[in-house]
Amino acid sequence: MGGSFNPIHSGHLMLASYIAQYGPVDRVWLVLSPRSPFKSDKMLALDSHRFAMLEIACGLSSVIDSCDIELSLPRPSYTITTLRTLATRYPDKSFRLIIGSDNWGGFSGWRDSEAILDEFGLMIYPRPGYELGDIDDPRVIQIKAPVIELSSSFVREGISEGKDMNFFLPSQVYEYIINNKLYINNDGPEIDK
Repeated sequence: MGGSFNPIHSGHLMLASYIAQYGPVDRVWLVLSPRSPFKSDKMLALDSHRFAMLEIACGLSSVIDSCDIELSLPRPSYTITTLRTLATRYPDKSFRLIIGSDNWGGFSGWRDSEAILDEFGLMIYPRPGYELGDIDDPRVIQIKAPVIELSSSFVREGISEGKDMNFFLPSQVYEYIINNKLYINNDGPEIDK
């Protein structure tokens, strides 16, 4: 499951944990994206900060792992490249892409989307306002995970407004954010532009 994790929050972790424990996989790898080709203008905390927070959060679980493979791949990073690189580096593992239902409508526009489906398959979890209906494709599994209405932008805005966001992300991640003064403003040295 890829993402910018800017920052990782409890919703990400609840979803990944649910899929690993109730879905057809035994682990979920959270893959940090350096920059999405669809979100090129987004303000991101430095890769090193986002991965440190991801490692902290994943360290709290026995079924979720952090992965920084995209940080060493050419940018912009494309999902097919990530999946093929993972499959080559870890030939004893079988990978499947996990996306939200909000991404399904535009999935055919992803680079080599048919190759992703053919080589790896897809798991789709529900997102508010993006109903899927029936998908008649054996390469696609719909996960009936709980719908979690929490976003990284909500967390960032709350932090920048001085609100206590401790219950929206793991306390160790929140402590890291506060100690490193992340998301206080968007033009400090901690932000990639």
